[in-house]
Amino acid sequence: MIRRDSIILQTGEVTSLIGSELLTFIRFIGEMSASIFGALRHPGKIRRKETLYYMNVCGADGLPITILICFLAGMIIGYQAAVQMRKYGAEGFLPGLVGCTVVRELAPLMVAVIATGRAGSAFAAEIGTMKVSEEIDALRTMGFDPIRFLVIPKLIAMLCMIPLLTIFGDIAGILGGLMVGVGQLEMPLDSYYQTTVIWVKPKYFFEGIFKSGIFAYIITVTACWRGFRTGNDAIAVGRATTSTVVISILMIVIADAILAHFFNTIFFTV
Repeated sequence: MIRRDSIILQTGEVTSLIGSELLTFIRFIGEMSASIFGALRHPGKIRRKETLYYMNVCGADGLPITILICFLAGMIIGYQAAVQMRKYGAEGFLPGLVGCTVVRELAPLMVAVIATGRAGSAFAAEIGTMKVSEEIDALRTMGFDPIRFLVIPKLIAMLCMIPLLTIFGDIAGILGGLMVGVGQLEMPLDSYYQTTVIWVKPKYFFEGIFKSGIFAYIITVTACWRGFRTGNDAIAVGRATTSTVVISILMIVIADAILAHFFNTIFFTV
């Protein structure tokens, strides 16, 4: 007889729950892919007004906090690197270090985390609330596809705005490092600029933008999936919102690790 609090029983329950959730996630991705192809075949059915609204929510509304956080992150990296580089007389490498770190890793990751906290949680709460109030069932009753009706505008908005925010984050992060290089290390402004141009190559910008597109897809899919999986009470909406943020950040970090290995392999062999 296995006790209820047995570690074997708890492990089995957790494994079963993870497997069940994974199956529903794969099924949702399949349904969403079918809706995407349907929207591509019939672009006139895309809700343009709602798409523009979500673009404003994901993009313009999140621009100030994105610029501020990326700028401060660039300054932090600059300060930490300057302390160590000064010991070895390697201050001249600061622009390259800050620029490559911000463009390749920091800006896409920070923008994705910010978008998860702002837009991702909002998407999950919106769809979860609609499910609790049975609005999603009403859409199905009227013959509408809930995924095409609710998810596609959000996905288009995220895919358009997150890469754009990443570009602004790149610029803000580089400017943060420039403030440290020019202000603390007293590097000439022209020298800092030229070093940044030499080290930060266009393919690094492409890497960051590509990552941000993948992150945008992950955030939207996860948020909408958790929204549709919401229970039938108000507490379930809060749980769906929390799980959206946790799962999205976890998947973003995993995807970032995979993409970093992928791009480094390509760039080192090319």
